[in-house]
Amino acid sequence: MTTNSVVQPKMRVIGVMSGTSYDAIDAAAADIWLDGEAVVVRPLGLVSTSYSTDLRNKLAAALPPATTSLAAVCQLDTEIGQAFAELAGRANGELCQGTAELIASHGQTVFHWIEQDRVKGTLQIGQPAWIAEHTGCAVVSDFRPRDVAAGGQGAPLVSIVDTLWLQGRPGVPVSVNLGGIANITVVRAEPVAFDTGPANALIDAAVTELTSGAQSFDADGRMGAAGQIHPNLLQRLLAEPYYQRSAPKSTGKELFHGGYLKAALTGLPPIKGEDLVATLTALTARTVAEAARAVEATELIVAGGGTKNPTLMSMLRSELPNANVVTSDELGLPSAAKEALAFAVLGFLTANGLPGTIPSCTGARHASVLGSITPGRNGWPQAHAHASEPTHLRIETA
Repeated sequence: MTTNSVVQPKMRVIGVMSGTSYDAIDAAAADIWLDGEAVVVRPLGLVSTSYSTDLRNKLAAALPPATTSLAAVCQLDTEIGQAFAELAGRANGELCQGTAELIASHGQTVFHWIEQDRVKGTLQIGQPAWIAEHTGCAVVSDFRPRDVAAGGQGAPLVSIVDTLWLQGRPGVPVSVNLGGIANITVVRAEPVAFDTGPANALIDAAVTELTSGAQSFDADGRMGAAGQIHPNLLQRLLAEPYYQRSAPKSTGKELFHGGYLKAALTGLPPIKGEDLVATLTALTARTVAEAARAVEATELIVAGGGTKNPTLMSMLRSELPNANVVTSDELGLPSAAKEALAFAVLGFLTANGLPGTIPSCTGARHASVLGSITPGRNGWPQAHAHASEPTHLRIETA
């Protein structure tokens, strides 16, 4: 802390989200405050839960390429909101002793509308009124549409947190998130961020199909490690036009889903299950690595569920022998909680009237204050006096 810094009061925030893999809901709590030009984050812990089997099945049945009804969307919006509310309440009790002031809810992405390389709309559901009613806390939700309205991709929104956190590191650091979809943030004078393609989306789809639903992901990368890469299938998958598009760009399960994989397998001889998973793991490693090489990355800081797949991490390191590949845990930010903590930071910025986007990362015309606000029982948390846009982010241990 410098003698000229102004330390503002701490705000206790819980970030709640479920990613494109929709395998779990995460709630990460943190004390967040402004210290001069820095936003300071002190993580307080993470709690997670899986969707109930019934709710997960309903969600899977409604996602593209399936069709759905407004009645089903209404039901999902309500039940996902209730699931988020339950976990947020648990996080408030277990991690915050009931003292949380704000919940930042990403919701569940169910559609990302892209036409001719332009995002025209995005939909995240999980009605925030249930969260506010259950916890009594104010809620910031629906983060992405404001950036889309400003001409942006609405993604990756974690890019502002990555940029504030990693700037000043030597070389060209690149933050990587391996969720259902992989995204990167390139931290340089003018940062850029974009979705590189699938991370776990196609792997999960293949494992679910191969095990008739008994497994929904490649636990510990065992299936991928047991297989051999199928060259013809890998080349067919790498021919996907999305990879050649210029940034900023974003994608989702609207493109990379089970039906996409079945189409890619059409006309090929039968492929062993382990070989299929190995090939899809190699696809993720290759497309992330090619994006990193294109920006001359010297360091990859990796977070997300993919860090728990040693086969994927090994392939990624093999693809990038000249870059240092580490997890965000090694830099003090828990990889399992990173995205939920990022949305806690975005909620904090919104509560203080501060922008949550970097236009060069999302492609928007300008930076925007993000989200919609649902007041809690006591209204809205007190904003920090004379808050100014932070220039960097610091992680502190509890």
